[in-house]
Amino acid sequence: MREVINFSSYWRSATFSSTVEPTIYLLAFGFGFGSLVSRVGGYRYVEFVGTGTVATAVLFSSAFPAMFGTFVKYQFQRTYDAILAAPVDTEELVTAEALWVASRAGVYGCVPLIVALFFGLNPAWGMLTVPGIAFLSGFGWACFGIAVAGFAKSIENFSYVVSAVLTPLFLVAGTFFPLSQLPEWAQVLGNFNPLHHCVELVRHAAFGTDGWADLGRVAALVGYGLLTWRVAIYAMTRKLID
Repeated sequence: MREVINFSSYWRSATFSSTVEPTIYLLAFGFGFGSLVSRVGGYRYVEFVGTGTVATAVLFSSAFPAMFGTFVKYQFQRTYDAILAAPVDTEELVTAEALWVASRAGVYGCVPLIVALFFGLNPAWGMLTVPGIAFLSGFGWACFGIAVAGFAKSIENFSYVVSAVLTPLFLVAGTFFPLSQLPEWAQVLGNFNPLHHCVELVRHAAFGTDGWADLGRVAALVGYGLLTWRVAIYAMTRKLID
């Protein structure tokens, strides 16, 4: 409830930053490379990028706000100290924070898909599952961001995470080109990338499911979310509780 009330005062800037950048990626790659490459993986390139960019929007609206927002709240605003003075423990605090960020990611993740619909992507009933896919993926990345904030000693440390972890995962998620074009070792690593599972689930929601393989991808996202959730709780307990 606290986050909902606060969000009403800054939702315009948060929505702008979380949706415009992925949309620019969609337009730039979809119509830039799309003019050179007509089809990729059996799809028109704008359709390929339009469905893949959902994962980018989820990442930008979950991991980044969770990292910076959590750090500011406990380091400068002392928000968590005030909350923990009430009958609330760290596990509840982290869970609520992650669920709130994931809810926003579930909404913002749909924006590139909606833009793609205006540029020729055919609507499908499976697209109704995209907010759920974005929420599930966003929860894992929100917990990842909270964990990073919990372990970080200064806000400058986030540069290492963004450059060495998030950017490589973003590039090998299958958003702008299929993983099948990469070396075999890179394909294997890509299959462990939660962003790649999000991309594949969204594509299959738009173009047709892949049966048990998609259930495996959902299980991978659930496992990633549970793992990062526990790590985030440990990190924040270590940071907030003497």
